[in-house]
Amino acid sequence: MNEYTSILARFKDQVAVVSGAADGLGKAIALRLAGEGAKMVLFDFDRLQLEKTLIEFKARGYAAIGVEANISLEEEVINGFAEAYKAYGRIDVMINSAGIVGPTSTSILDYPVADFDKVYQVNLRGAFLMAKYALTYMSKGGYGRILLLASIAGKEGNPFMAGYSSTKAGVIGLVKGLGKEFATTGITVNGLAPAVIKTAMNEHTAPEQLAYMTSKIPMNRLGTVEEVAAISSYIVSAENSFSTGFIYDISGGRATY
Repeated sequence: MNEYTSILARFKDQVAVVSGAADGLGKAIALRLAGEGAKMVLFDFDRLQLEKTLIEFKARGYAAIGVEANISLEEEVINGFAEAYKAYGRIDVMINSAGIVGPTSTSILDYPVADFDKVYQVNLRGAFLMAKYALTYMSKGGYGRILLLASIAGKEGNPFMAGYSSTKAGVIGLVKGLGKEFATTGITVNGLAPAVIKTAMNEHTAPEQLAYMTSKIPMNRLGTVEEVAAISSYIVSAENSFSTGFIYDISGGRATY
């Protein structure tokens, strides 16, 4: 891609897979990439919401297909990527946005192991599976851009959110390891660590937990999905060619390293 290519054609002729794409961050990111020319493959476990989102994409004239998949299940991830490749013949970009918060305002002393396992299955195992099978296809073409959504909680640790904080820290480690592993292949692997973003996922977060996290942000507000989509688009663009294994910040000033 020429360095002066219009942002509106940034992903022309490219195929992007986004997980958690039926709503929230994933949907906003997918809309941004589609608006910049990408053919989209939308992964989500919520079939009904996914169908509604696909209608919206097609109404805007965007090329998109939906894949009903639980990213914590290997077979469903394998089948999802196979469906994407069958439809478009290539995979250039993968953004893993699917994730769950799990219990909040909960001491580890009271944190159910079953809940921890569920958070791990989606947040870390899911990220591992999405990265593994995206890399399988990208390696064939010698090009790719991967972005795994982590969290400021993974960098700093949010108290009373042991499952979320630890699994997002695991995502950061995954990014750093894979970035180095594939550094000479034409494939980059980066992460993004948001502070609190205004999404439906936070509707069930305890108010005191949400207030605590917002109070840590110097800008004194929540981020927006559009802001996350904007930085995500650059991270997975061809022009972002000398950055891998890095955790980008979108925290309103909370992260200072």
